[in-house]
Amino acid sequence: MENLGLTGAFWRDRRVFLTGHTGFKGGWLTLWLEALGAKVHGFALPPPTRPNLFDAAGIEAHVSGSTLGDLADRALLANALQQAQPEVVFHLAAQPLVRHSYAFPVETFATNVLGTVHLLEAVRGCPSVRAVVNVTTDKCYENQEWPWGYRENDPLGGADPYASSKACSELVTAAYRRSFLGTAGVGVATARAGNVIGGGDWAADRLLPDAFRALDGGKPLIIRAPGAIRPWQHVLESLSGYLALAERLHEDGQAFAGAWNFGPSEQGARSVADLLGRLAELEPTFRWEHDASPQPHETSVLMLDSTRTRLKLGWQPRWQVETALARSLAWHQAWRQGRDMAEFTLEQIRDYSQSVGERTSPS
Repeated sequence: MENLGLTGAFWRDRRVFLTGHTGFKGGWLTLWLEALGAKVHGFALPPPTRPNLFDAAGIEAHVSGSTLGDLADRALLANALQQAQPEVVFHLAAQPLVRHSYAFPVETFATNVLGTVHLLEAVRGCPSVRAVVNVTTDKCYENQEWPWGYRENDPLGGADPYASSKACSELVTAAYRRSFLGTAGVGVATARAGNVIGGGDWAADRLLPDAFRALDGGKPLIIRAPGAIRPWQHVLESLSGYLALAERLHEDGQAFAGAWNFGPSEQGARSVADLLGRLAELEPTFRWEHDASPQPHETSVLMLDSTRTRLKLGWQPRWQVETALARSLAWHQAWRQGRDMAEFTLEQIRDYSQSVGERTSPS
């Protein structure tokens, strides 16, 4: 992708270790990497939902190696990394849900904080690694309810266990970079994306999966915070940023180390009600209602400023919210029709790649 800083030639035969390949974002990234010619080795728990993208798109057939295990198992994780001998590591495995973190805070901190420690400690013992991208979240910032986007140098924080655990993961990554990995010549960075949507996500308490479940069941979607504003973006937007960042880290690690925002344009910052209104325009049978009962605290306004990423990485968002919603709905409808979802997913990747002028598109 010339405009996104990606080159297909870089990824051809590149050894990649990806945690979280059984999840939503990890599944999409696995297919994209394999299409670019990379040799992907995955490490993750079994798929967290039924149905799931890993099974629906046959992700296991697209990896060179797959280890099902917990980030808490330090020895298993280190052994899998040693067997893969990767040059690039993407860390996506996490407990990713805010409301789940209220119910299971210890699990959330153990996975998102100590799991990051275990991975980076394993990287220390694997000399083949040249680049590490730890995918955290836009919620890692100390939220001020500002009407403008957060920048990479804004303070970290988090009122809920999920956000706090991801802020901690950021601090852990910075400590390992400064204490160990940077001096060893490993490029280490964190990536903070917006609220990602796309086909193949069946997680609970996520807006679009919940909307599709309600649509399939012929029931209205019950919404707890219709006025909440989030930076909505298609999953391929964030993944294109991770790929571009990993390539730069590999080639000139210390110049691109640190934290990077991969958020949508300002047009992508929409309220929940606005996003659902757009969905109803695409699918008129969709309905939603507001649940006004008391709910756990969640941020009401959240936006990202990706100026640094645009200027220094050459990355910028390409698909607006309307396109992201249309592509997500099309994927779900194709799955309902029993289509070949590996091919359908790759087709959307090709469409995205061509829309930004990729020099070497997936074949």
